[in-house]
Amino acid sequence: MREDAAETYEEKLAQLAELRQAAAHSAPEAEEKQHAKGKYTARERVEKLLDPGSFQELDTFVRHRTHEFEMQKNRPWGDAVVTGHGTIDERRVCVFSQDFTVFGGSLGEVMAEKMCKIMDLAAKIGCPVIGINDSGGARIQEGVVSLGAYGDVFVRNVRCSGVIPQISLIMGPCAGGAVYSPAITDFIFMVKETSHMFITGPDVIKTVTGEEPTFEELGGAMTHNTKSGVAHFASDDEDACLQDTRYLFSFLPSNNLQSPPRVQPTDDPLRMDAELDTVVPDSPNKPYDMRDVIRLVVDDGEFLEVHEHHATNIVCGFSRLDGFAIGVVGNQPASMAGVLDIDASAKAARFVRTCDAFNVPLLTFTDVPGFLPGTAQEWGGIIRHGAKLLYAFTEATVPKITVITRKAYGGAYDVMASKHLLADFNFAWPTAEVAVMGPEGAVNIIYRRDIASSPTPDRRRDKLMVDYKARFANPYSAAERGYIDDVIVPHETRPKVITALRTLQTKRDPGPQRKHGNIPL
Repeated sequence: MREDAAETYEEKLAQLAELRQAAAHSAPEAEEKQHAKGKYTARERVEKLLDPGSFQELDTFVRHRTHEFEMQKNRPWGDAVVTGHGTIDERRVCVFSQDFTVFGGSLGEVMAEKMCKIMDLAAKIGCPVIGINDSGGARIQEGVVSLGAYGDVFVRNVRCSGVIPQISLIMGPCAGGAVYSPAITDFIFMVKETSHMFITGPDVIKTVTGEEPTFEELGGAMTHNTKSGVAHFASDDEDACLQDTRYLFSFLPSNNLQSPPRVQPTDDPLRMDAELDTVVPDSPNKPYDMRDVIRLVVDDGEFLEVHEHHATNIVCGFSRLDGFAIGVVGNQPASMAGVLDIDASAKAARFVRTCDAFNVPLLTFTDVPGFLPGTAQEWGGIIRHGAKLLYAFTEATVPKITVITRKAYGGAYDVMASKHLLADFNFAWPTAEVAVMGPEGAVNIIYRRDIASSPTPDRRRDKLMVDYKARFANPYSAAERGYIDDVIVPHETRPKVITALRTLQTKRDPGPQRKHGNIPL
């Protein structure tokens, strides 16, 4: 009896091993096609993303239950998605990875159930969820059930929003209703040449509008990183994408009730860099790169830029000060003079709200000549979009520190995390100009008749501009009223903002009780 039982047990173990092998390699030829395209398989991606040996797969033996179109004849183990949990830098994360080698990664009822189950687990234990998307879209054989399954996933995305970090990796096609799940998540990575996102494909567009875009033009990585702003990062290949995801994760907490992990700083918090004293040109109209300022101030020059290729007139990204993770926002004088427009306002507003949701303090560098004028901007809704940034900065309750490096003109001064929008510490360099508008425009309005009646109007205008600059093109009028807490020497910026950040570690700002505000979307 015992020998029979032992043999039966050994047989069961062998059966389990066989089934696991079948689940892991259900379509060898399809796997080879993935590799030929420069793409990894679903499981390979998970293994490369997570710490070695940490992945714990769940629902390996789930199978679809569809009988339409003779689907019952092909029921691969695990269906078209790999789900489970593991660690990144020893911190728990939940993962789902769509498997293009099974039904083209198309989403059906059981596949969605697996995805929802792992998202529910992430929400329950308070850990991030990372979704790797590589899917041909809805599973046509399952009809409306597939569409309903998408809705189930969307609900989880919305409920988890602002509660746990959600990161989407687009590592293949992502079309139709499938795009809305990544769109709700906090960050989207795309891989150049091999990943695509679009609502309607090139064939449909050609039929309806007559346009003939290629897949890459319509929804490629650089299209969504430059034109639409849908994606936040563009990676050269899948290895880079997976490593970039791990790096981003280092700046984020596991959930909204925790703070981001602090690393042991290797950069002296009292370091003063003399290069900051000369970074702003003498000419107020000459550009400079705000990223140079950021790298000279933060720990070890470390800066992970978000939306690097979109709305380049404003810079957003993650860095560290004294080992603390921070979110950085800065106008970019090297692009469109750092002016605020529709895209820049929306880009920065989303970043600010993401930082606030996950307890990441905000450091803002201001050099803004105003909002971009013109009918295209006005008709496009610059009022509404600019208000998003104003709203985001005001609503944010994380520590907020602002440094005005040069221009801070008009309403854009207010919007860029000014003291009036409840910033905690506001500093200015001696080169700062805080005024309603630039000297030339102000003089032309205030002294229009005086200049017109002068026998030498140009000379009169120049003298009035010199007087205006002396009175207003400086930080001291604002400092007199307490709108600026201190005017500092540029090379003092790093120790000043680190001291401010340390001071704000115990900040408490519960805000008003309400269901939610009504941001002007």
